[in-house]
Amino acid sequence: MSETAILERPTTRDEDWRYADADYLSVSSVDTLTHWTEWSVAPGEARREYVSLLSGDGAEGSVERLRVHVGKGARLEVFATIAGGRYRRYELEVTLEDGAHFEFGGVTIGGGDKVQEFVTRTIHAAPNATSNQVVRAVQWGRAVGNFLGRVEVQRDAQKTDAAQNFRAILLEKGASANTKPELEIFADDVQCAHGAAIGQLDQQAGFYMAARGIPPEVARKLLVQAFIGDAFVAIEDETIRERMLSEALEQLDEAAL
Repeated sequence: MSETAILERPTTRDEDWRYADADYLSVSSVDTLTHWTEWSVAPGEARREYVSLLSGDGAEGSVERLRVHVGKGARLEVFATIAGGRYRRYELEVTLEDGAHFEFGGVTIGGGDKVQEFVTRTIHAAPNATSNQVVRAVQWGRAVGNFLGRVEVQRDAQKTDAAQNFRAILLEKGASANTKPELEIFADDVQCAHGAAIGQLDQQAGFYMAARGIPPEVARKLLVQAFIGDAFVAIEDETIRERMLSEALEQLDEAAL
């Protein structure tokens, strides 16, 4: 029996796919939905990836799944924007060895009936490893932004320091966001934290800017810029940071603001 034949098609009954687009899952090939790309970062090395999923509204959906082993003292940084397509899923499974670090910044931004999601599983397999994840969602129309983040701290992974933060802004009433943070901890000397908030643009900040002569549409765009900028603040290269921020902001529908 071939490997493909024994693979099961994910459905929204599976916890890790509960917020996915059911129609896309039902028609896509099992290979597409279950394939993993695998990397490794050698001990002491650093790898940085910048991902922009920006194709147009009519584009076919996509599922990208990446599994990375980060060696002792190594560093993995991934920054991603999901904007285009009917359904987009970007999934990361990261295993951290002694003293390794994982940094993730993600933005979902879109309207219409898009479903956009980040799914991460961070495995602290050894002591002294650190991870930090910041995800921002900006949705309008009937769009959905999702973040499912699981952190696993294994028994010998003392001195772990792991953090997750998800925030969403819903520009219109029909939009929604979902988050599912999970912590599974088997070590006792650790720091693990997660936070989540879903709401609308800060009206007080908008009033403050309007009082200083800034047009409302410009003020709202500046507020969105500052909001999604949180996800990219850890990008050291200013040129890349500004490019990713600009690409995300270009997706804004002026009518939604």
